[in-house]
Amino acid sequence: MAATENNGGKHNDRIKTDELKPRIHDETNCLDYVLAGDYYIPVIELSESDDRPIGKWGRMHRAYLEETNPLLLNHLILTGKLHSYLADLNEQAQNRCRLIIKQMVAAEGVTEDLKRRSQWEWIKAMNSIVSRAEEIIKSEIINA
Repeated sequence: MAATENNGGKHNDRIKTDELKPRIHDETNCLDYVLAGDYYIPVIELSESDDRPIGKWGRMHRAYLEETNPLLLNHLILTGKLHSYLADLNEQAQNRCRLIIKQMVAAEGVTEDLKRRSQWEWIKAMNSIVSRAEEIIKSEIINA
């Protein structure tokens, strides 16, 4: 809120802090704002009921949103839904990754018997499977 004063024909724009309320609510975005100096800052609080970690996949998706869709990221932050959104995505990505790895292990015949016979071959095969599964998750979930 800016107030204009007239001083001898000169107009000076000045913010009058005595006219500003210490706390306001914006109906258009359903956010509360608190006065800090001459600015209103949104009151954003994390939901304490959701203490799930956002994990590797959630952090990767947040970085993807920062680069490709900052409007969605800001909306999720301002509405307090970012943490639960990223935690849900992380859980989905972990479950999908486990399933893909399990399917690839079965399809490629990477067994406990191979692990007993040749640990290095088993490690190479598993590292290859995990790497490919993670690339699938990145393309299907994280960067989608």
